[in-house]
Amino acid sequence: LIPLFLIIGSGGVGAGLYLMRLAMFNPDVCWDKKNNPEPWNKLSPSDQYKFYSVNVDYSRLKKDRPDF
Repeated sequence: LIPLFLIIGSGGVGAGLYLMRLAMFNPDVCWDKKNNPEPWNKLSPSDQYKFYSVNVDYSRLKKDRPDF
């Protein structure tokens, strides 16, 4: 039973860490609505906020949208 508890426990810890990462670094989540009500507008094209992207080099992307 010990390996079963270790595997389930590590899966739970991994899921918790991933949820913490989403809550802290995802531009769709806004914790401070007073100072930064729309955090997704402050992202530049070179910001990587996805966990894993296969063929995208974010450092070479150029801005293709207007500033608001």
